[in-house]
This record gives sequence, C-alpha cells and structure tokens, in this order.
Amino acid sequence: MSRLPKRRLICLAGLAALCAFQGVFAAESGSPPLVSPELLKHANLKTVWANELPIKKTESINRLFLLGNRIYVISDQNYVLSLSRDTGRIVFAKTVAPAGLLLAGMTLYGDQPLYVNGSSVVQVDAESGVESKTVNLGRGMTCPASRNSSHFYLAGVDNRLHVLRAQDAVQTFEVAADSDSTITSVLADDNFVIFATAAGEVISLVPNRPNRLWQFNAADAIAGPVVRDYMSLFFASKDTNVYRLDMVAGPEKRRLIWKYQAPGVLEEAPRVTQTVVYQHVRSKGVVAIDKQAGSLLWSAPGGLDLLAESRGKAYVMTETGTLVVMDNAKGKSLYSVNFSGVSKYAANAVDDKIYITDKRGRMACLQPAE
Repeated sequence: MSRLPKRRLICLAGLAALCAFQGVFAAESGSPPLVSPELLKHANLKTVWANELPIKKTESINRLFLLGNRIYVISDQNYVLSLSRDTGRIVFAKTVAPAGLLLAGMTLYGDQPLYVNGSSVVQVDAESGVESKTVNLGRGMTCPASRNSSHFYLAGVDNRLHVLRAQDAVQTFEVAADSDSTITSVLADDNFVIFATAAGEVISLVPNRPNRLWQFNAADAIAGPVVRDYMSLFFASKDTNVYRLDMVAGPEKRRLIWKYQAPGVLEEAPRVTQTVVYQHVRSKGVVAIDKQAGSLLWSAPGGLDLLAESRGKAYVMTETGTLVVMDNAKGKSLYSVNFSGVSKYAANAVDDKIYITDKRGRMACLQPAE
C-alpha cells in the first residue's frame, strides 16, 4: 500500500471505522446538519447517510466524481477519498498529486479508477487505493484518459491521440484529427475508440490500429466528454447544439438522430438519463431535452447541473444555492428548497441519490422519501 503523508498516518481500516462512526453520530457530535431536517421534509427528501470527511482545516473540497459504486471526493490539495455510495463508508484515502496540480478528471476501467497526474496516467485498485498500473506519456494531457482490455488511449498536448499497450506501456501508434486540433474527449472499448476535438470533429477508430471508421463534424469545439449510452453518443458543441448520434450498424457507421439548438454557448457535457438529456447553458440555466425526439421539455433559469432524477422529477442545483425540483412531464417547477450551505455536489444521471458537501467536509447522501 502506498504511504500517506505524516499528517495522515492513520491505517485506512481505522480511518474508515472512524468516519463511519462520525457519519452515524454526527448529530451527537454537535455539528449541525448540512441541510436542516425542516428543509429536507419540505423537499420530501430523507438522509441516507451523513459523514464528516477527515480533511485538514486549511483544505477544502474541490470536486466530486460518481464512478461505479463509489463516490470520489478530491480536496484542493489533491487528497482523494473513496466512499461507498450506499453507506458513506470510506474505502481508502490518499494524496494522489502535489497540491496545485490540476487533475484532468477521473474515469473508470472496470471498477478501477484512472486519473491523470501530470504526464502520467495512474490506475488504482478500487478497494485499497494502491496503484496497480502507471503509464507515463512524457507530456501533459488535455482530457481524462481511457482504456480497454489491451490499450491506453491518451490525448497529448501535442494534439495526438497516443495508443499504448496496457501490458508494457509501449506506444503502438498515434493519430491526429485532420484539423490537428486539441483533443477534448476520449472513450474506448474493445470494439472502437471515439475521440473529439476543439475543431468540432468526432472520430471513430479501430481500437488497435489507426484506421478510421467514421467522422462527424460539428461547427465548433466539442465541450466536455462525449457521453455513450448503449449505441448512442451524446455531446455538446460550442456551436450551441446538443447532438445525438446512433451507431446503427455497430461501430462502423453512424447516423445523426437529432440536434437541439440551445439558447447559448455550451461548455459542459450533457447528463443523459433513461428518458431525458440535461444540458447546462452558460448564463441561461439548465434545459431538459426529450431523449428520443430531441425537443425541449423545460428550462430552469439559473440552473447549474442535475443532482439526480426520480420518477419523472429532476433535482437541479442553481447558482443561487437553491434546489429546484422540476416535473419532466408537465415541464414546470414544482418547488424549491434553500441549499445555501452546499458548496459542492455530484451530478448523478444513474439513480435517485443526491450527493452534496460543503467546503469543510460535511457530506450527505439524500434520496426522495416517496
């Protein structure tokens, strides 16, 4: 197991037990809840678990990632805590990079998280946090890495997609878009690789050689990751459109199913659930798009992101620190709740759980009580 800094010389098993104790007995410890019981009752939400994360007083929570059955919490000093999504139990905790180095996000291979640390991609064991594989590209990367059973796919600052064998980290080939533009997103499985660029290209490759399967061109940069939903791809472009492409005959062909023109510039990837695509629009809010038809369901002015979806209701965080509950079928707001104590949250497009925290490390998992 990799060693923690001296300030955290606590065995992880003991740390997990301590934090589980803190989560269960937060009320007795005198720490006020992140959201008051009265507000939760008004929102028809219940607390699944609560926890106080063991971070220093001088650091704060930076980002939250939902990956598989874990939630990963990253502090501004690059201290990462892996928690069980179901119980809030801390599975492992470790410092993964020097403070001040911006991590380029986290992805999953199987159940193991991957993160970019400078010029390296690190894969860690989901249970212990021990590094199981490290691949050094020798240069910085422009977006999170991806891998399949045989290769890593790394987007270098040289605008090349570098393909390295997983077994020995030997580069087998590299490719670039026709525009020689910055790569903004990479996703891979054993059948195909998709990468997108700041020139608006979305390109599909054979996974083990530089053979192009197809290409789609948007009018401007692809913003954030391309989201795969079975054989459909959803992505946002700075040309103000959200796109849905279907790979109708396997990975070899693609078809544009719809594009929705949003009322402003898009800088983030959409959130895709079973029936709805949620998109943040800069200076406008969040719009909900029918997944099949590509038509507008509703708009939430000031909305920042989707926290969760449950039984046709969308729980949206706003820039004023308010939780707004939207009815997808009726296309209107049902009610709102003061969430001003919440500073960070996870976007959850998978189930109905809401994960929130404040800068001090008070964290809660909420769920609709219905």
